[in-house]
Amino acid sequence: MTTIALFGAGGKMGMRLGRNLRGTHFAVRYVEVSPAGRERVREGLGVACVEADHAVHDADAVILAVPDTAVGAVATALLPKLAPGTIVVILDAAAPHAGHLPERADITYFITHPCHPPIFNDETEPAAKADYFGGIAAKQHIINALMQGPEEHYALGEEVARAIWAPVMRSHRVTVEQMAILEPGLSETVCATLLDAMREAMEEAIARGVPREAARDFLIGHMNILAAVTFKEIDGVFSDACNKAIVFGKETILRPDWKRLFEPDEIRASVRRIT
Repeated sequence: MTTIALFGAGGKMGMRLGRNLRGTHFAVRYVEVSPAGRERVREGLGVACVEADHAVHDADAVILAVPDTAVGAVATALLPKLAPGTIVVILDAAAPHAGHLPERADITYFITHPCHPPIFNDETEPAAKADYFGGIAAKQHIINALMQGPEEHYALGEEVARAIWAPVMRSHRVTVEQMAILEPGLSETVCATLLDAMREAMEEAIARGVPREAARDFLIGHMNILAAVTFKEIDGVFSDACNKAIVFGKETILRPDWKRLFEPDEIRASVRRIT
């Protein structure tokens, strides 16, 4: 049986992963340093936490469900305790891409991250429709990277990833560098920023007299159809008027050199700010 040590088990992400690991064929050992977190694991998962030394003894994989800013310190503290061939699973590319993982050639670093449930989906059950983050009831895709380690470790890493992010549809293999382009580059620096700008624009419309509920309903509805056309979810095109508005909007809202955000130096700087 494959043994997994889950660090940060009592945190928000650790509890999510711990729930999904229950009922799998993995033998899971839960590690949490805070008394409150240990109590959450006991009450929420019905298991007792163990000490780190016991958890990593003969463990096949170690999952670090800890904040990006703590990944390097936790990994450094654990490294002397890990047996050769241990797979260390990290849930975000930020710390690995920033160089915060300690060097040790005989262990594997495997990074995995959820894509989150897509806005275009076939979910019908209430629990799935309300699962925006994923890992509870809604299906989602995931991305994975084998940063270092033997090729055969990718299969086990992906198996663990599919379990912790379940239910999973597609599982994409990328490099660590590509994962950093996707986050923080694409998902946070670009997508989250533009979404926040749309929220600010909605508030501006409200400030200029549009009823709040009308403004929100109008924006959310248009986000749905405009996204469906833009990402080819449906066979449709924008009107000439809309296309003209897009040209004017880009010239007015976006800086001409905004795509420099994806240059390697910019990605590295963004990751450094996060970690």
